[in-house]
Amino acid sequence: MGAFSWLRPGNDRQLAATQYAGQESASDRASRKRREAYRARVAREGDNPSRALRRRQV
Repeated sequence: MGAFSWLRPGNDRQLAATQYAGQESASDRASRKRREAYRARVAREGDNPSRALRRRQV
């Protein structure tokens, strides 16, 4: 039964507290990646959205 314990519903909170403790959640990772991409773009191009918009239209 131990091998198939992951099939039983209702232990999500227990798994989160034990097996996945200390790991970054998917939503936290996505928001971190979005922030990093924004910072990299601003550092590369500057925070000027109109300039980027013109470049996309050409």
